[in-house]
Amino acid sequence: MSLVKTVLGTCHHDCPDSCGWEVTTNEGVAVKMRGNPRHPFSQGELCPKVNHFLDRVYSPDRLTTPLIRTGAKGSGEFRSASWDEALAVVAQRVHAEITHHGGETVLPWSSAGNQGLLQMSSLDRRLFARMGASHTVGALCGSVARTGYALATGTGVSTDPTTVAHAKYVILWGTNTRLTNRHLWPFIDDARRNGAKIVVVDPVRTVTADAADWFVQPRPGTDTALMLAMIHVIVRENLVDRHYVEHFVRGFDDLVAASREWTPEHAAAECRLSANDIETLAREYATTSPAMIRTLIGAEHRENGGALFRAMVCLPTITGQWRHVGGGLSRSVGSWFGEYVDDSVFDATAPANTRGLSFTQLGQVLTDETLDPPVNVLFVWNGNPVITCPNAVATRRGLLRDDLFTVVSEQFMTDTAKYADVVFPATTQIEHIDVVPAWGHLYLGWNEAAIDPVGESVPNTELWRRLARAMGYTEPELFEDDESLIRSTLRGIDFDELRGNGFVPLPSKGRRLFAEGGFGGIDGRCDVSGVRYVPASTCSKAPDELVLLTPKQHARFLNSSYSHLPKHGVYEGGPFVEMSEFDAAERGLVEGAVVRVFNDQGELTLPVRVTARLTAGVVAVPFGWWDHDFAGGAGPVAANDLTSDAPTDCGGGVAYHDTLVRVTHL
Repeated sequence: MSLVKTVLGTCHHDCPDSCGWEVTTNEGVAVKMRGNPRHPFSQGELCPKVNHFLDRVYSPDRLTTPLIRTGAKGSGEFRSASWDEALAVVAQRVHAEITHHGGETVLPWSSAGNQGLLQMSSLDRRLFARMGASHTVGALCGSVARTGYALATGTGVSTDPTTVAHAKYVILWGTNTRLTNRHLWPFIDDARRNGAKIVVVDPVRTVTADAADWFVQPRPGTDTALMLAMIHVIVRENLVDRHYVEHFVRGFDDLVAASREWTPEHAAAECRLSANDIETLAREYATTSPAMIRTLIGAEHRENGGALFRAMVCLPTITGQWRHVGGGLSRSVGSWFGEYVDDSVFDATAPANTRGLSFTQLGQVLTDETLDPPVNVLFVWNGNPVITCPNAVATRRGLLRDDLFTVVSEQFMTDTAKYADVVFPATTQIEHIDVVPAWGHLYLGWNEAAIDPVGESVPNTELWRRLARAMGYTEPELFEDDESLIRSTLRGIDFDELRGNGFVPLPSKGRRLFAEGGFGGIDGRCDVSGVRYVPASTCSKAPDELVLLTPKQHARFLNSSYSHLPKHGVYEGGPFVEMSEFDAAERGLVEGAVVRVFNDQGELTLPVRVTARLTAGVVAVPFGWWDHDFAGGAGPVAANDLTSDAPTDCGGGVAYHDTLVRVTHL
């Protein structure tokens, strides 16, 4: 009997592509991973990160036992412990803090390091509700775009991005598709082969901009002014789809009034573009059908991020682009899955009415001396907030509190795990079952466990079951098994077909969105009123200040995952600050010069890269590197030491990109 087998799975990363994969095992050891050639979206290709996923699974640095801190917080000094001992330490401390302060002294913090349905958030909801813990509100990514979009459309659903293959005009707005959504690019290439023009609108000249037919580079944070100017031209030149507006739109007169002042000349001065380019973009978009706008979450990270998405909806609406296959507006399509995957079944049967604390301002939460009760117990999983949260200086300061007890579930000793009191070892995606709803296509993915857990690692769901038992809880809902949890969520999806095939298309796939109205508002119309341009705070800056952007531009690591792996570090180099030739010359800087990048919040010491990718007044520090791998004793390298943790105009997000810095010689 052959001991070689192939197991189907789905990538769990915080990425729109949610690729299908195949893992080959031999005598229980994973020996090969490749893309599933039958997957209709990823089509057998994995990205450079996941091509080496088995290096991560079997890394000698992998955490394989529970750990208890022995040194100072942040030192990374731990000893191995048994599960029984580590669970007893956690249960004793949590019980003591709850007895003294009440359940709200406990704060669970989980991000999207694993986007699987179970591993991202399932049994944890029931467990922390049982404790009476505080909960987080807001999100680092996605909530602003969804809220701004829904203010106009009344819903979160947007156009299936794969229909871009039918488009004749494509605007990629604030999204680096070739790098961060690479499996969509073949569909865009199909459109181009069929005669489509590809336009990129972005404050940074990305690899996607290099591949476009036309690149438009507005000043950061001025996108809404550009959109209002496009609307001005569309209205002025009678390019509006009057029938669509009359039957399916509300607030059109208000939109016209708001766009009146935004002549191409006015917007050109604000956006630092040419008036002719603005007029051309508006005319080409309005007179070419189907025309699709594709965007993701990069543009939402501004104080006016919600307004930007609200304005963006107006473009396909007043031109009737929704009517066409290949037209409309595509952002995250995660909302489509809500009809077929009901994760509300994970909620506690009697949810606690507890306080909400800001997810995006973890540093402020942990250092707020006025909180009553204080957060004295912090659980972290699926995330590395020291690197990914803004205002990382405050996050580190909070994690150093002597009275804070921190529990982390992780695969590696991250910059956040170094501050923990107890660390539990977590499985990787090929070591547990799960279901993966995508947010970049309409296929629900199955993930089968290909190997047994490495060492003593466990899935998040098993961690919560063990912790519930250690806490002395007995409610059956806290111990439901993984397969039962998955089955309970599916609506109109055949479990056996999903598991056997590795993926299934949503029944709604292929639906033409808003072709005949049907928006989510009370009257089924799209509300285009209330669109206004409010300049970001960074639009007013001192002469020596620079706008800081923190883009994702790495091919081999994602957010803060993979940056610690030796191969990926070699390929990507180390952290740096990019700036234009003009700004470098103004400061007497040359390529490779080591500089101080700073503001009132923090400072970094980085080498300079002089680039043509940025306009004057803008610098970029790509984020994702871990401090303890790249700092070399010279201090932190995390871009988020500098980024603003100010809120956005809606959706509970964070204005990462509305950050000002200064750059000087050391």
